[in-house]
Amino acid sequence: MSETTAPAANTASATPVSPGAVVAGPATARGRRTRVALRGLQVLLALFYAIASALPKLIAHSSAVGPFEEMGWGSTGMYAIGALELAGAIGLLVPVLQSVAAIGLGAMMVGAFVVQLTVFDGRHAVTPLILIVPLALVARARWSHNAELLRLLRPVRREG
Repeated sequence: MSETTAPAANTASATPVSPGAVVAGPATARGRRTRVALRGLQVLLALFYAIASALPKLIAHSSAVGPFEEMGWGSTGMYAIGALELAGAIGLLVPVLQSVAAIGLGAMMVGAFVVQLTVFDGRHAVTPLILIVPLALVARARWSHNAELLRLLRPVRREG
């Protein structure tokens, strides 16, 4: 029998399932669809941040230069924000960085919202707010990756 057609085990005698373990049945298919949808969302967000947001800043397109000049940040601010957005887009695709990248991009969107309200009279203030929602979803769903990132960043202690 395959994993999805196996008869259900007696739940009274079954051993507890650890988080992240594969469980047979309808929950597995639903969980897989959820993971695929979340991954698709991450890819869409990464494409948006890399192509629609970072690229114009990094190539100094006129659509990006004007607003940064109006803010008084100039080309330095434009390139810095573009580089951070590109780093966040790449981070959304790297498993151990997904949550941290989403948190970082979300923080940038909070900043963008404030700038939209204070400098540009709220013309496009809703855009960063809309982007915060899927970023928060990714950050929460991929939160467990933060423990792995911390483990990788901790120095190895050698005894002796």
